[in-house]
Amino acid sequence: MSSRTGWIGVAAAAVVAVAGCGGGGGGGSRAAESDRPSEPQRTSAAPSPSAPSPSASSPSAPAAIRLSPADLQGRWWTWAASEETSTNPVADEDGRSCHRNQPDDVWFLAGTFGGQVERTCTVPSGRPVAFPLINLVGDAADCADFMETASGTASLDGRDISPDRYLGTTITGTAAPGNPVTDSSGRFSGTGCGLWVQLPPLKAGKHTLKIRGRSADFTVAVDYALTVAAPSTV
Repeated sequence: MSSRTGWIGVAAAAVVAVAGCGGGGGGGSRAAESDRPSEPQRTSAAPSPSAPSPSASSPSAPAAIRLSPADLQGRWWTWAASEETSTNPVADEDGRSCHRNQPDDVWFLAGTFGGQVERTCTVPSGRPVAFPLINLVGDAADCADFMETASGTASLDGRDISPDRYLGTTITGTAAPGNPVTDSSGRFSGTGCGLWVQLPPLKAGKHTLKIRGRSADFTVAVDYALTVAAPSTV
């Protein structure tokens, strides 16, 4: 976690400095609601590939399945803040919670609240995969400071993938009660930034994904053993 106001996210490494709104719409990252998170937080995930991976089921991710920076980050933070600590994907130590609250059109992966974990996760057939290497929600100044030292790497089946670098995008999301990411519930808004990856659906079978992220003295490392289900023949 960082010393600034914000939250922890659930990809590879993210710092959050979002203003949480107790149940109404998010106003801005400097809103003064009483339930705003007390300090920023970080998580990690992997970057989106600059070159196609041979493990993907198609040579490149079709434009239709790539989310915009605002949609990707807002939906991911909502997913990360959708569970209490015992079942939260960022706090998950072995992958048993990776399936919880997943949307129908993309499969999110999470980092940690700092440190390294190994997770095993089964991904449905035909589902694009998205995650951050390191990310943050706060205000524009928080993101500028965070991204100065943000770095990360990701590899899929031994092949490097390059992340997209988002310097600052206005995002909105919703947090569930009792979640360890925002420590408050309701709608929130802020500036999202970080290193992100969006992968096309992976081929059926087993894959190894390694995610590493860092900003200043905050580091995240996740080793995923992924199994992609075979396409249904029904």
